[in-house]
Amino acid sequence: MAHSHYLLILICCLVLTAPLEFLGSGVYRRPRRLLAALLPVVAVFVAWDLLAIAGGVWDFDHRYVLGIWLPGSMPVEELLFFVVVPLCGLLTFVAVETLLGRARVRARAGRSAR
Repeated sequence: MAHSHYLLILICCLVLTAPLEFLGSGVYRRPRRLLAALLPVVAVFVAWDLLAIAGGVWDFDHRYVLGIWLPGSMPVEELLFFVVVPLCGLLTFVAVETLLGRARVRARAGRSAR
C-alpha cells in the first residue's frame, strides 16, 4: 500500500476538485485550451525536476512510488503531479471566477432595483 501513496494523493486531488467542473465554464470541456494551459507548465517543471534530480538536489523515496521510472530517474507519479496540480488549480480558478461573476451580477441587480 505504501507504494501507492503518491498516486493516491493525486487521485484524491482530482476527485475533490472534479465537482468544480460543473461550477465554471468547463475546463475538461475545452481540451485545446486545457492543453495550451498545461503543456508549458508541465514542460518547465519537468525540465526543472530533471535538472534537480541529475544534480542530486533531490530524489524520491522508493517506498512511496510505484516503481515506474521515466528517463532521468523521475517516477511516473512526479510527471502526473505536474499535470494534476495545475489542473486542480485551473478547476478551482475557473469555479471561483464564475462564482464571483455571479455575485457581481447579483450585486448590480440589487443596486439597480433600489
